[in-house]
Amino acid sequence: MKYHHISMIILKAVLIMVTFFGASSFYANQKIRGAENCDQRVDVGTKDSQFLVRAAEINMEEVLLGQLAQQKSKAKDVIELGQMMEEEHTRSMETLIELAREKKIIIPTMPKHSVREAYKKLNARSESEFNKAYCDMTVEGHLDALATFGKASRSAADEDIKEWATAALPALRIHLDRSRACQKIFETIN
Repeated sequence: MKYHHISMIILKAVLIMVTFFGASSFYANQKIRGAENCDQRVDVGTKDSQFLVRAAEINMEEVLLGQLAQQKSKAKDVIELGQMMEEEHTRSMETLIELAREKKIIIPTMPKHSVREAYKKLNARSESEFNKAYCDMTVEGHLDALATFGKASRSAADEDIKEWATAALPALRIHLDRSRACQKIFETIN
């Protein structure tokens, strides 16, 4: 329990630093936390490792944008959606970090440049524009996530990775449904 709490604090601190200090993108030779003692790594060119990298990118994007939604919006639906995204994708990222460590796969520790740019553009919007844009982005993001995780659940070579992807699908479907409900609220506004 204490480790989980510390992990959440560390992940949130990293995401806040990225947000405010514009940290550089992940370099291929970086190691994930706890992977320092790995004596071998899976080839980053494998489909399984590519999936884990993409899953990390998805999780970091949803956490970062969810935090922004909670800070910027005054709309209850958007704030609740942002909170859900932050909490659930943080938990997903924590389990992903453990899985990647077990499989000796290096995953990014910071959001991609395109995510940081999307954050800046979203943050620059007025509140009324922000709410609709955030809901639209979560719908689009979760359609992509479902396609990515669905493919891995069917075709990952590693059984643990396949199981992890499969286990994530129900939550991603719920996220998509909540995002669409939020999107519907704000589609008539503007």
